[in-house]
Amino acid sequence: MTRLCLVRHAATAWNLERRLQGRTDTPLAPEGRREVASWRLPPWSATARAWTSPMLRARETAALLGRPDAEVAPELVEMSWGMWEGRTLAELRAADAEQVSALEAMGLDLSAPGGESPRTVAARIAPFLARVAALGGEHLAVTHKGVIRAAYALASGWDMRGKPALPLKGPMALLLELERDGHTRTAALWPLVEPTP
Repeated sequence: MTRLCLVRHAATAWNLERRLQGRTDTPLAPEGRREVASWRLPPWSATARAWTSPMLRARETAALLGRPDAEVAPELVEMSWGMWEGRTLAELRAADAEQVSALEAMGLDLSAPGGESPRTVAARIAPFLARVAALGGEHLAVTHKGVIRAAYALASGWDMRGKPALPLKGPMALLLELERDGHTRTAALWPLVEPTP
């Protein structure tokens, strides 16, 4: 059995402004750098093999987590939002609410003009999951929200229409237990910040 902890990078200025980043290579904001200091990862991740998206915000997060040795895995790059990058959903809805609503209703097949769909992202990361599963042991991957959602869709069969069974938001990590062929045995969330009493 292989364990994989998928962690979303810390906040960038665009995250704080709720802008779609996709392949735009933004650095962490000072607030993002500070937030990493409060994160707690599963204890086993300290000695896990570390991977990172090639995007600067993910590599910076990996380094702040004490894993500057993380190996770049191109498959972990964020979903491309095409012509929507740099815009907020509020701006897009104000410009053409009907088109945005129709695209959002497509679930796994949602694709911004010139961008990728979550189904494409899932197909891209499936070989990475299989490779990690074949290696066995424990792994930590610093990646992006779109990749984590696609991994969860693969694990659970979620079609991205409606809310997922696990609340994939906030400072959290997705923990997967993988079979040798890359299929998921279990999926769970790990809160990165200690819950307040």
